[in-house]
Amino acid sequence: MADGTAVLVFARAPIPGRVKTRLMPGLSAVQAAGLYRRMLERATASAVASRLGPVILCCDPDERCPYLQDLARRCGAALARQEGRDLGARMAHALETALDRHPRVLLMGSDCPSLDAGRLRDADAALGTGATVVFVPAVDGGYVLVGCDAPCREAFLDVPWGSARVMATTRQRLRAAGHIWRELPPLRDVDRVQDLDLLPRGF
Repeated sequence: MADGTAVLVFARAPIPGRVKTRLMPGLSAVQAAGLYRRMLERATASAVASRLGPVILCCDPDERCPYLQDLARRCGAALARQEGRDLGARMAHALETALDRHPRVLLMGSDCPSLDAGRLRDADAALGTGATVVFVPAVDGGYVLVGCDAPCREAFLDVPWGSARVMATTRQRLRAAGHIWRELPPLRDVDRVQDLDLLPRGF
């Protein structure tokens, strides 16, 4: 098994009209796709800067996207394909696959600009305190990061993804399965037009 913590970044091909659609019509499809690219590049840079271990872009629909290939090359990241019928299945598969090769895995998206390298290191450290799962919750009821050092497929079953009940439902699933988890302070993500003021100046 390889040393270090694998950091997975869920990444989509930045096709206008298919990414950051909840920012429209405040932004055009092209503007939303451009913003998505900048947010994804920031998230990937934070993953690399954490220096926890290898960074893997988990790609949707697959790793053949030229933009994602270029981003991986520039950042020294690997590429993998997302596999599963829904978001929960894709997350569970990505985590379990990485756990076959690494003792700990963190999985993040790109919607939270304040999820920086320091917070990634904090999440990794939380897995050394007796918890098998760690989360950074989102203020809106979801979460912006999940990490684990053992499979936790139960956390991703029948979760109402995209709703304000994601984290609450996940807690119920973990509690029922007997998992011990830690939660770090919640952060705000950029999902809607009114969230755009969370972006760093000049972003």
